[in-house]
Amino acid sequence: QVQLVESGGGLVQAGDSLRLSCAASGSTFSNYRTAWFRQAPGKDREFVAIISGTGASSFYAAFVKGRFTVSRDNAENSVYLKMNSLGPEDTAVYYCAAVLGGVLPPSSRTRTNPDSYHCWGQGTQVTGSS
Repeated sequence: QVQLVESGGGLVQAGDSLRLSCAASGSTFSNYRTAWFRQAPGKDREFVAIISGTGASSFYAAFVKGRFTVSRDNAENSVYLKMNSLGPEDTAVYYCAAVLGGVLPPSSRTRTNPDSYHCWGQGTQVTGSS
C-alpha cells in the first residue's frame, strides 16, 4: 500500500490558480495510477482527473474544461493538480487517491468511481471566492 499526503490548498480569488501536490510513500509509486477527487459540503465525492503510473496518459472530468492539468514526478514520488481560473464552484476538499496498476482502465466508470481506489490521502481544502 502507498500512503498519500496532499498539500497546496488555500483560499483563492476568482480567476486565480493553485497547484495541489500529493506526496506518496511506502511503495513504488510508478506502479499506481493516481487520481484527484473533490468533495464539496453536502455533496458526494466527485472525480476530477486521473494519471497513469508513467504519466503518459490522463483523463479528466467534463467540468474541468481544460482548466486543470494533472502531472506526476515519480522521481519525487509526487502527483500534482494545477488548477486555473478557479471560482466559488471549485470550493471543496481535494483528495488524492491511488490504486495498484499503472495503466488506465478502459472503462470511464472504473476510472471515476471512488470505490476503485484503495489508498486515500486526508485531503486539502480549496476555497474559491467571488
